Amino acid sequence: MSETNAANRVQAGVTGLLKGTGNIVQGATSVVRDTVVTTLGNVGDVAGSLASTAGDIVSGAFAAVNEVGTGAVRTAKGLVVGLLEGVGEIATVTVGTISDVVRVAIKGTGSIGTDAALTVSSIAEGVITATKTTGVSLADGAVALGSSVIGGVKDLGTGLVETASATVSGAVRGAAQIGGDTLEAASNTAKGLVKGAGEVGADIVGVTTGAISGAISGAKELGLSVEDAASAAATGAFQAAESIGESAVHAVRDVAASGVDGVKAVIKGQQETA
Repeated sequence: MSETNAANRVQAGVTGLLKGTGNIVQGATSVVRDTVVTTLGNVGDVAGSLASTAGDIVSGAFAAVNEVGTGAVRTAKGLVVGLLEGVGEIATVTVGTISDVVRVAIKGTGSIGTDAALTVSSIAEGVITATKTTGVSLADGAVALGSSVIGGVKDLGTGLVETASATVSGAVRGAAQIGGDTLEAASNTAKGLVKGAGEVGADIVGVTTGAISGAISGAKELGLSVEDAASAAATGAFQAAESIGESAVHAVRDVAASGVDGVKAVIKGQQETA
């Protein structure tokens, strides 16, 4: 199947889902997964071909959203799960695979009018739920998610605080859905976000603030301890900051010490912030 046909197939399939009454996430996952397997199943270098093929599939999925005028958030989740599971059926899913999928998916959100933060949150949720079926550990998947989100949104003009918050809250929801460790998801996604911020020169304070805020939001939604969630995110952010440099370390410490959304964050392995 050519990449053009792949885009058309996905657009037709997702359009039908959005106009119907079935489960959009499950339906989109199935359409995209089958398209990936059909398109890349006989390709020798799946990793080398993934970005281009994924880009066409993303274009098809979001073209369907634009055509119908609804369903962006649920389509985004099904899209990333389908892409990752599709690759998993014909090759090994790696953190590099996750990075490619996340960046292509986020780039695609620029073509739709939906709140970018909501769509990013759904993408994050999808990535973490897909770790259960693709053989990537939750921790590794979360770090790859966080770092690639920052790289992906760089050209979209989306606020870093809102993006980081949406990413962590989505990751926490995704972990809960697969029975995973929500604190591990919060910590490692925050770690990836700060790592990504360091790589592209983004504002560490804003990213850390958003990550902790997202952990708090996710914990509230699930009825979990907001203090534990905030501290997990702060700890992950701090671990990434240590590999970036002293200024990054101070930035994360200052955010944790000040608290976010009225919640105090304690960095594990450090003295309690005051």
